[in-house]
Amino acid sequence: MRIIRESIRQNSNAFLQGYLKSADVQTNQYKYPAVIVVPGGSYTHISLHQAESFALNFSANGYQSFYLRYTFEQEAMPLMPNPLEELANSIKYIREHANEFNIDENKIVIAGFSIGGHICSLYNDFYHTDWMQKLAGVDNADILKPNAVILSYPVTNLTCGFPKDKESILNWVSDEQQVKADEHVSAKNMPTFIWHTSDDPFVPVENALKYSIKLNEYNVDNELHIFHHGPHGMGLANNITSWNEDSNNARVAEWFDLAITWLDEIWAK
Repeated sequence: MRIIRESIRQNSNAFLQGYLKSADVQTNQYKYPAVIVVPGGSYTHISLHQAESFALNFSANGYQSFYLRYTFEQEAMPLMPNPLEELANSIKYIREHANEFNIDENKIVIAGFSIGGHICSLYNDFYHTDWMQKLAGVDNADILKPNAVILSYPVTNLTCGFPKDKESILNWVSDEQQVKADEHVSAKNMPTFIWHTSDDPFVPVENALKYSIKLNEYNVDNELHIFHHGPHGMGLANNITSWNEDSNNARVAEWFDLAITWLDEIWAK
């Protein structure tokens, strides 16, 4: 396995870290799907342990895997659109190096967790816009397009219980309407897998429900799983990422296999 780290935006601390498998001659596996993990952390930090664990779990399931360390709120004011630009640059970088990295450029997934789900849900809304193409320095939206999206206990609407204070929102953007992901969904959104727990005390499940409802309104392929119990930030919901007894839950841990199976169905279309 080759591990890479690439600075992803000038004059920032953002980087993309990748875990790359060699081509498998015995099985004729020369091209792999790719996933970019966008971890959570309230826009103030990310858990490197969780980011690495997510990426390596995807790697074990046949993906060239990456995680994005995006810009935090204390590093830029207002924060937006820096994380979106960094995700766009990451997808562009992977497509530019698809042959070198043994990647199928038509199978690129973005997977956001918690506030990382906010970045990914917004990106799903905006990847095709002129202003996003301008930020990334491209003239073709297909270069920036994710082929599938995974949202784990995501923030999608800043009026749905997170954050609790107006000050945080003002640190992120001057107009909160711009970052209500559920209100910017269109028919151009890409297939999306969403999961949440119904009693999440930190990011209410309404965030997942509203986004899925909007995707359905525009006939965008999506799959939604609501588990009846679990704290926020469960990650893989197993002993690899659990941070207390309640976050290690075999039923919730099924989300990962469900997502992989869903992706297999998307790729088969």
